[in-house]
Amino acid sequence: MGVEKMEMEDPAESALMKKSQKTSGPKPRSKYERLLQPCLAETVGTMFFVFIGCVSVIENVPAAGRLQPALVHGLAVVVLVGVMDNISGSHFNPPFTIAIYLCGGMEFIMVGPYLVSQLIGGVLGAGMAKLMTPEQRYSNATGAAFDILKSESQLYGAIFGEVAMTCLVTMVVLLGAVNGKTKTPLAPILVGCTVTINILAGGDISGTCLNPARAFGPAVFTNYWAYHWVYWVGPIAGGVAAAALVRLILGDKKLRVVLKS
Repeated sequence: MGVEKMEMEDPAESALMKKSQKTSGPKPRSKYERLLQPCLAETVGTMFFVFIGCVSVIENVPAAGRLQPALVHGLAVVVLVGVMDNISGSHFNPPFTIAIYLCGGMEFIMVGPYLVSQLIGGVLGAGMAKLMTPEQRYSNATGAAFDILKSESQLYGAIFGEVAMTCLVTMVVLLGAVNGKTKTPLAPILVGCTVTINILAGGDISGTCLNPARAFGPAVFTNYWAYHWVYWVGPIAGGVAAAALVRLILGDKKLRVVLKS
């Protein structure tokens, strides 16, 4: 039966069907969509994240304590990651970009542009917060820059907190969005919840930055650089630690570099 059917087929019709099958696949993305649009999305997403985050601190109601900034930062992550994930991956944070690259989630050529885009977004977001908020409250809150560290005695706890809490949220990003075995459409919600619980838990220790772009923007506008390096060293070290955990222990067979059998 199968041989007879093959013999009865019109060669022209068969060739046309094959050609149609080849051309009906997804069209390759343009250079704009592959290179420029993701960077613009990282700039815009980081800008709005930092803007909303800064305003939540500057306009924080004293009675709310850490709850207001914690909820605002966490919910902003959920919204922005949810709508921009298919454009850029919704990193909005240099440690996330570094860790995702280390776990094979992006090409090396895009790492530098992403980091620059995030820092530009952080500055723009902090500028938007300054334009929006009253001058006195802006000054009282130091423009939402991280000014909780006042002495050397606080330093080691703050650094450890930034490393550990960034490691946790980056691990959630990698397991929820990169690792094939644990990837889930709930990743934006999981990451947002992790940001919220981190701020609630460690806000009084380090301010819970977890994101150099979030620290950099307000620091530029307020010229406040005291212990600013903590908010680069801690988060980046935490992101690298999370990538190591996934690569060595938690990742699936494709991501693990050891114990594959």
